[in-house]
Amino acid sequence: QFSFQENGWGASLAKRLVRKCDVVNRGFSGYNTRWAKVILPRLIGRSTAAESTVAVTIFFGANDSALPDLNPKQHVPLEEYAANLKSMVQYLKSVDITADRIILITPPPLQESAWEKECLAKGDKLNRRNATTGEYAQACVQVARDCETDVLDLWTLMQKTQDFSSYLSDGLHLSTQGNDFLAAQLWSHLEKRLSALPQLLPYWRDVDPLHPEASLL
Repeated sequence: QFSFQENGWGASLAKRLVRKCDVVNRGFSGYNTRWAKVILPRLIGRSTAAESTVAVTIFFGANDSALPDLNPKQHVPLEEYAANLKSMVQYLKSVDITADRIILITPPPLQESAWEKECLAKGDKLNRRNATTGEYAQACVQVARDCETDVLDLWTLMQKTQDFSSYLSDGLHLSTQGNDFLAAQLWSHLEKRLSALPQLLPYWRDVDPLHPEASLL
């Protein structure tokens, strides 16, 4: 949901792809795979022109990996999380979006001390652990292997920098730097399939002002 805010990774991709293709945001703050699996057919249906869909990203795990005793509403058990991801991939394939156009994104790492401050400010205990989030990230990578889709292992890539806290605004959600990092990493997966897309309609200087139909139709 936040990807289309100012400096968001979705907005960054949309800027790169202006007049080439539309970047559609279907993110829902706080949702987990259990809920996403239910609503996916409402978001992408058979009426969607599959042949014009260049890529679909599935980005879940930060909420699913919440600790069951402290955040039972968002928590989804690890095995169910993997099954839900597989179900979503299978659904996309059933509406003719092929595996080579699906990219799974793992949850980012959790910076526990910063997120604990957020939890304590609300009168709660730390309700997530980075090691647990890592288990969900590994499951996401395995689902991608099993389903033969692409995967962006954000959890691992962000931690190649020893101090990854700058990627997160509050220990959990992406900061401006984290959004930039995700956009750059995702673009490296998308560039080959998107760079060849033609620009829609001619540059304005190339339009015949006396006979615009000749240039535009």
